[in-house]
Amino acid sequence: MTKRAPTPHISRKKIMYRVSPELHSYLRTYDRERPLPVQYADLKRFENSMVVYDKHGKDTLWVSAIYSQSETSELHQGLKEIYSILKTGGDKSVHKHLHIERVDFCTFGNSNPFRVKIVNNYNDVYDYFYIKQADASRVYGLELEHILSPSRINYFVDTHTLIEEHIAGIPGDVFITNYLSNPEFNQKRIAKEFVKFNERSFVRLLGDMRSYNYVFDITPDFEEVQFRIRAIDFDQQSYEGRKNLYLPQFFKENKELVALVKKHINDEVIKQYQSEERTLISQRISASRVQLQALLTAMEHDTIAPAEKVSQLCAELSKHYKVDFGQCRSMGDILRHCLNIMIGKIGEKLK
Repeated sequence: MTKRAPTPHISRKKIMYRVSPELHSYLRTYDRERPLPVQYADLKRFENSMVVYDKHGKDTLWVSAIYSQSETSELHQGLKEIYSILKTGGDKSVHKHLHIERVDFCTFGNSNPFRVKIVNNYNDVYDYFYIKQADASRVYGLELEHILSPSRINYFVDTHTLIEEHIAGIPGDVFITNYLSNPEFNQKRIAKEFVKFNERSFVRLLGDMRSYNYVFDITPDFEEVQFRIRAIDFDQQSYEGRKNLYLPQFFKENKELVALVKKHINDEVIKQYQSEERTLISQRISASRVQLQALLTAMEHDTIAPAEKVSQLCAELSKHYKVDFGQCRSMGDILRHCLNIMIGKIGEKLK
């Protein structure tokens, strides 16, 4: 982790970029494109809404969408089909014992997603999935998460609509407030995971990892609890021009985790964890080289950030790495250059 700096400034309203023909071609090749029975625009036709409160009576910034009786039955059937596409490859036999309990609309943020709650009639076990506008930045972010991170993620695109599975875990801000001081949790393990998550985010240029944009996945082990931090918001993939926006350590929302790292981990061990994470990412690159090459090629030819942000990031990364980024003309160029710098002597570079 690098020296502390002032909290970086996030662009107030991110520009939405449509999925390009080349990215659509990539998605078809790697089975990420499917025809969907319900589009994002269909869900926008709700007639009324009710505020959704959490168990403590606090406004969640989500509203429950209410649709006309004539539309509800067909809409719910289509949403169950989408769930089967995500979970069972389109097998519709599961529909008979599922029902849609609620469709929520988010009034906060850039993408204004819909969240669908689906319930199993036999045991009342429920699940969520999301329907969003197919923003190219987010699609690149999801695919890079799938290829480069320790976790796999399931999503599909149809023209201007994106569906995503729910990523389970405790939201980072909730974890920091309610669980960080839990005496049963080893704080050194939490600090270690934040160092590794910080490195993962920076290497693949995933921005805006404030505490409410990731979750803690907690797994009991035979001796101690294990922690993994998982990003849940990918809208700021390779979008901002400031280097520090890709380092979670610089956000004030993560200050408690930064303090934990300073308390429990010295600089030498931090460098060790960073090196371990870069090695793991390099191994994932080797295992998915052809697919990653195809994704980066589409990304290099795409516009997913304003030109001034591309120029700014080139300048800041040139200074950080002491390597010239002047030849980079797009965020895809920059990301490929960053990955090649990371790979270094570990493995074969991405051409």
